[in-house]
Amino acid sequence: MTLYKWKANLERERKEKDKFFATDWQSPIPLEERAKFKGLAYYLPDPNYRFELELHEHKNKKILQIQDTTGNVRNFIRWGEFRFRLSAKEYTLQAYKSDTQEKQLFVPFKDTTNNKETYGAGRYLDLDFNRDCTANGNWILDFNKAYNPWCAYSIKYACPFVAPENWLKVPIFAGEKNYPLKNVGRVNNG
Repeated sequence: MTLYKWKANLERERKEKDKFFATDWQSPIPLEERAKFKGLAYYLPDPNYRFELELHEHKNKKILQIQDTTGNVRNFIRWGEFRFRLSAKEYTLQAYKSDTQEKQLFVPFKDTTNNKETYGAGRYLDLDFNRDCTANGNWILDFNKAYNPWCAYSIKYACPFVAPENWLKVPIFAGEKNYPLKNVGRVNNG
């Protein structure tokens, strides 16, 4: 995919999401805030935060219990890990599944922009096998598609916290920023 096409697709996806958040009955934006909602805040698209990576699948897939914002505990399977380089350092992110038959990988993460430019409890990436797996078996890990969990917009939603193993000690200047209408309660797990 060309850089131009990648950027155009990303901008189209963001516009579609803004429209959904502004108008759809399933939007996480509270009804009383929708009239003021003018769209989400994003970092500019940056191809330096898009990677095609091997998934290092774990031989011994352990269950990780992660608490959510309402205090419930959810089970995730530690499926594998992605290794990538930023600022001349190597980082690792764990990818999880809720079920062994699932074709999607869940990659929650925190970075040093949290509580400043991005949501304090972290952001998520969802990788779908049909969309994000390349012909040679690598996965596309694109931080430009990082999104806030729905609990960033409304306390009506329960979202899993990010396990400490996915706390990056580097800023990820890509994806969604803080919710522009800041009168929603904030959650932070560290």
